[in-house]
Amino acid sequence: MSENREIYVRPLEEQDIPKVMDLLEQVNLVHFNGRPDIFKHDTKFTEEDVKNSFIGNEMAPVFVCVEVDEDGMEHVLGHAFCEIQESLGNSVVQAKRNLYIDDICVDESARGRGIGRKLYEHVLSFAEKDGDFDFITLNVWNFNEPAYNFYINMGMNPQRTIMEKKLK
Repeated sequence: MSENREIYVRPLEEQDIPKVMDLLEQVNLVHFNGRPDIFKHDTKFTEEDVKNSFIGNEMAPVFVCVEVDEDGMEHVLGHAFCEIQESLGNSVVQAKRNLYIDDICVDESARGRGIGRKLYEHVLSFAEKDGDFDFITLNVWNFNEPAYNFYINMGMNPQRTIMEKKLK
């Protein structure tokens, strides 16, 4: 697709579901290929899950990056699944409101075009506009070096490390 076409980020809509399912499969393959001892070869959401659990859900916003072709048709190039997490706090932990990025995926055919950056910056803008978030967090697997490096380049910093010793 041409670089002159309009590209923007908007909330997920029902017509986006088929492409989002393709993107979820791409995410699954990265995880399955990287750690088949942990991940199954299956997407984490079904079409019905996406339709019923995410569209219009203010606590689980999903954004898509779309490109508009010469006929005015939108083509989904990537998505960002988010979740608003609130903790009440206790005697040793502060009460906090977090925007958790569950998943950012850019279609394989659109990588290297700044789509991931557009999605991340939209999520950041969403959190800043709300004004009530303390953090944006996400998890990234160590085997997924391109994603890890992308998030570092976006200004994120490691918060914690989970260690493991594989027994099987």
